Amino acid sequence: MNFIDIYHRIGLYPLPLPAVPGVEGAGVVEAIGENVTGFAIGDRVAYAGAPVGAYAQTRIIPAARLIRLPDDITFRDAAASMLKGLTAHMLLTRTRPVKAGDTLLVHGAAGGLGSMLVRWAKHLGATVIGTAGSREKAEIALGYGADHIVIGRNADLVSEVASLTDGLGVDYTIDGIGGDMLMKSLACTRRFGTVASIGQAAGPIPALAVEEIGPIRSISLARPSVMAYAADTAIYPQAAAALLEVMQKGITAEIGGEYSLTNAPQAQADLEAGRTTGSLLLAP
Repeated sequence: MNFIDIYHRIGLYPLPLPAVPGVEGAGVVEAIGENVTGFAIGDRVAYAGAPVGAYAQTRIIPAARLIRLPDDITFRDAAASMLKGLTAHMLLTRTRPVKAGDTLLVHGAAGGLGSMLVRWAKHLGATVIGTAGSREKAEIALGYGADHIVIGRNADLVSEVASLTDGLGVDYTIDGIGGDMLMKSLACTRRFGTVASIGQAAGPIPALAVEEIGPIRSISLARPSVMAYAADTAIYPQAAAALLEVMQKGITAEIGGEYSLTNAPQAQADLEAGRTTGSLLLAP
């Protein structure tokens, strides 16, 4: 499950109806169409991106969308990590290439994407400041390797980040919260830093004047889409290969809960209400 499933359900990102939601999954090839090469019945595979339809026991999907899984990567880890891992790859290697010594601010550091971002950024040698809504979630994020956690929805985020960075701000902020948080994210980021706005779990983002990002702040603002990233036929297999490589090193999304496919409405409700940590799985 991913928050984009909720965006599809509520119509923020409309789908042609009737539609089956779900943008990633893992399983076994059961049948192969004519002229399909490179796969065999019984292959272990995973996928992420369009076409949607992962909330299903069995589905038809283009062969180009499938990624063969190494034997040492489980279906559960693959299903939990594919889209979030591609998102992390996009954010850490393409939107702003992260290098050793960089300082990142990761919102929702205890979430499914947060667990991937924290672990992968630390693997690259970055310092990670995370945000979490509770002390329990803060402990989880620290367990992923975050260096510092700002706790609470009403925390003075800008002041705390300034204190942790000697007043400079972070090099890179990854904001999937949306709502009024984007302005705080800009204020937490140093001059010539980058802010990536990747979602709006807290609601619509107010209109932003270009003067808010420059010239005084001189900040680069990105609004990247992992669905567009995964749709690029040249990028997708390369990014997936890089993801599998880091997954084999133990950098996977933490699995925070598992629901039956028939209980998908409750899973979405729990995710939307912020009652979960890590990635959520739907099992047929």
